[in-house]
Amino acid sequence: MDRTKLWTKDFISISLSNFFLFLTFYFLLVTLPNFAMQEFHSSASEAGLMTTVFLISAIISRPIAGKWLERSGHQKILLTALILFFGGSLFYFFPKTISGMLIIRFLHGIGFGMATTAAGTIVADLVPPSRRGEGMGYFIMSANLAMVLGPFIGITAMNSWGPMVLFTLSVVGAMASLIAGLFIRIAKREHTKTEVAYSSFSFRNFFEASAVPISLIGAFFALVYSSILSFVNVYANEVHLSAVSSLFFVVYAVVLLISRPFTGKLFDLRGPNVIVFPSIVLFAIGMFLLSNSGTASTFLFSAGLIGLGWGTLFPTFQTIALQDAPPKKRGLATATFLSIFDTGIGLGSFVVGLLVAKIGFGSFYFISSFYILIGIVLYYFLHSRKKEQVKQYEERIN
Repeated sequence: MDRTKLWTKDFISISLSNFFLFLTFYFLLVTLPNFAMQEFHSSASEAGLMTTVFLISAIISRPIAGKWLERSGHQKILLTALILFFGGSLFYFFPKTISGMLIIRFLHGIGFGMATTAAGTIVADLVPPSRRGEGMGYFIMSANLAMVLGPFIGITAMNSWGPMVLFTLSVVGAMASLIAGLFIRIAKREHTKTEVAYSSFSFRNFFEASAVPISLIGAFFALVYSSILSFVNVYANEVHLSAVSSLFFVVYAVVLLISRPFTGKLFDLRGPNVIVFPSIVLFAIGMFLLSNSGTASTFLFSAGLIGLGWGTLFPTFQTIALQDAPPKKRGLATATFLSIFDTGIGLGSFVVGLLVAKIGFGSFYFISSFYILIGIVLYYFLHSRKKEQVKQYEERIN
């Protein structure tokens, strides 16, 4: 087998499984808060718990899944997680109260957290080392595409046919993710006695230390990205651009599709710095233009820059987290990165909600553009300079 081949059956299968997993996630993410307010007459804060509870359970489950990945076969953990996720999707038809729905969301989040951790670890093992930046970029793009289609299909189903059709689509999406996962074949790695002894239950064994710095950088930017996920449609309505608000993530995804082959290969050839620094600047410019969106063209142009900037940063950061970790710790590295990143998303959604109530969306997005530029300094000191120092030390001793 060609060890530099990227588009293998297993790589395609894990990417499809990831796509349907996130498609189902986005079906429900954008519709359940509104469903809770209409069906259960809940308050806006209670409806917001639909996302918060799901996210909390995913964050809790990821370190545990990362630890299990060290001790059990990767495929076994993935299939277990996908079965839990599929099973959880079956229960949305039954709750009659907001409390019952929140319980379902918590259980569903466990399957999602485990599945995303396992999938990220598996793809890191499948991708040839010489093409890891390119491969991880394509894999993560499967979630980006789901982010475009999921909200559109979910909102259309909810508005046109009602919640029963929405929940049926969620079951179909979860089943498709499970079926794609069944086609993946990963050889189970045998563990040495030393590794098994190291697998004792302790807090530090559930997080990979080498992944923490880049994860914190990702969480720093996630605070701003959460404002895009949660409020860009609300902002579009505020500036009288609701007619094109649904196209924001379409433009975002199109730019990703066009740029991914180039950015991934450039990462593999030149390293992360040549990708990260320009991407941060593009992300900041995109947010600045968004804050001054008075026309549809400016609004959508900002979407393209944000897609090129942040859409490139996220897979780059996750790839760095995996590369910096020992091979047997990639499961923990994936769990660490995603858990810290999602904490940034969750915290950001709360903080943004408080700030925009005081200063408005336009001012928040304007300030965010300068906040993003601070990330250049953060990345330099937490990762770039450290790597350069290690490289110089290795050159001196060799």
